[in-house]
Amino acid sequence: MEKQKVICRDLGLMEYQAAWDYQEKLLLENVRRKSVVFSQESIGRQRLADGDVGVKIESLPTRNYLLFTEHPPVYTLGKSGNKENVLLTGEELRKRGIDFFHTNRGGDITFHGPEQIVGYPILDLEKFYTDIGRYLRNLEEVIILSMAEYGIKGDRSPGETGVWIEPGVTGKARKICAIGVRCSRWVTMHGFAFNVNTDLSYFNHIVPCGISDKQVTSLQKELDKKMNMEEVKEKIKKNFEVVFESELVSEVFF
Repeated sequence: MEKQKVICRDLGLMEYQAAWDYQEKLLLENVRRKSVVFSQESIGRQRLADGDVGVKIESLPTRNYLLFTEHPPVYTLGKSGNKENVLLTGEELRKRGIDFFHTNRGGDITFHGPEQIVGYPILDLEKFYTDIGRYLRNLEEVIILSMAEYGIKGDRSPGETGVWIEPGVTGKARKICAIGVRCSRWVTMHGFAFNVNTDLSYFNHIVPCGISDKQVTSLQKELDKKMNMEEVKEKIKKNFEVVFESELVSEVFF
């Protein structure tokens, strides 16, 4: 089977709202394209029923993207999350220069900030598989494979989305990557937040992902050294191609 092409764009440091708007734009464009295909098929079937055998139906192809970004400090709450998991008042957030957004993704509360790799895949899953559970496990697998290249065993925690270290060891379980997605007509948005050199003190002011009995960690903390962000991105890109059986095509974002 031919590999799916995925356009890879690095958005750099971008405000959360701007990145959310950009994702929505790409998702809605793909949904529009899928709607046009449906409309053309309907028209084509009617014309054939009327005896117009010369009609030619053409589809508008959807486009797949993998967006990388970093955000200024921001807490984001999933659509079914509990705002009580934010331990600061609105005024305290403003004083600390931390934004807050109630989003339309799955999951609970998490933090985004500089030196954290945030990945937003905008994929038409009908070109891959129509299985959200499998999609989430594959996002986890991309991070697990990337961590393995640094000698760290990433793992899954039963019933909890994301990537963990020692999830089954009481008192030692720690989360290194949060995952939360949205899907509309099998087009995805939102994605993963992988702690690389992230300032973990920001997690002290929330109950990360609504889970109070587990810690949060980063590559820097686990390896006791500052990591090269571009090197980590390259590993993620390579493993994304393997897991999703795709070909990434890098484009400059303007």
